Amino acid sequence: MMQSNGIDSKPMQRGQLNRRGVLAGVLAASLCHRNRVLGDDVQQAVDGWAQTDALFTTATREAIANGLRYLFKEQRANGSFPGRMGENVGVVSLCGLALLATGNLPGRGPLGTTVEKCVQYIADSCTDSGFIIRRASASRGEMYGHGFATLFLAEVLGMTDRDDLGVKVRAAIQTIVGAQHTSGGWRYTPQPLEADLSVTICEVMALRAARNAGLHVPGEVVDKAIDYIRRSQNADGGFMYQMQGGESRFPLTAGAIVALQNAGRYKGEELTLAYQFLQRRQTANLSPRQNNYFLYAHYYSVQAFWQQGGDAFQQWYTSLRNILLRFQAVDGGWHDFVGRPYATAMSCLILSAPRTALPIFQR
Repeated sequence: MMQSNGIDSKPMQRGQLNRRGVLAGVLAASLCHRNRVLGDDVQQAVDGWAQTDALFTTATREAIANGLRYLFKEQRANGSFPGRMGENVGVVSLCGLALLATGNLPGRGPLGTTVEKCVQYIADSCTDSGFIIRRASASRGEMYGHGFATLFLAEVLGMTDRDDLGVKVRAAIQTIVGAQHTSGGWRYTPQPLEADLSVTICEVMALRAARNAGLHVPGEVVDKAIDYIRRSQNADGGFMYQMQGGESRFPLTAGAIVALQNAGRYKGEELTLAYQFLQRRQTANLSPRQNNYFLYAHYYSVQAFWQQGGDAFQQWYTSLRNILLRFQAVDGGWHDFVGRPYATAMSCLILSAPRTALPIFQR
């Protein structure tokens, strides 16, 4: 068993958690007036949020603002979105995260009410068992939705006065703990029957967000997850889907880097080799039309290189930014086989990476 890592140290004290909320509130308040929506308000909020970073061109700020407007216009009264997967808890959570990333908090910011609706939809999707799901819109990978929903609610803790979210997130964490396979990973269902790297990455991110919010996460759960991820690496530095063996995959390698870093492992040969693998495969993974998992892959790759920083991040981000700007639709959204709300949320999250307000994405 490896030594305890950064996730399972003592939970944050209440004062620390309150400061987290206060800082987030100050950020939002500095960007825009309360409860103003659409029009110039969204654009001014994004401009103010990003104006100090040279990576944020005018076109980038406009693209993010237009993407957020698209989510606002498309959102239903109950917080979900139309179209393919628009009612899935994972997709609604990603939309909420995209809004949070630019400083829009529940009830604060130009799109504060939009965030509130996302929070309410996910809160209403929490079952008595702790599993977060909408059965009618559940995909084959139910634990994906649960993981992203847990991540979203954990990010919101400290940013809202709601008393019920802490209980819901704790129950959701217990569901993740109970679903861990003996190998250390997770699979599609909340029963510990199998494991794969993709779902494992998602659950590790949720655990880290919960820890950031001051909630206890058992150290042995994280240690087993780190071990599972490390054993999923191939000799070429890339990561395979399941332990039975298989080719190295670009999206999984990007996600593995982020999961290891969020579990407290920031250095090591496995990370060096993984970064080298991504750089070797970059050109082959820069076409949304040729890669169904383009947005999923680069949601993680941009986080991985953001952690690395420096010229490597600037080059990586610039390449992604230019591609995403080119593929944005005239209505402000993006397209992907998973659905337009998902594509728009993921694109905004990628574009927001250098200045994101999300605690989970911080160095």
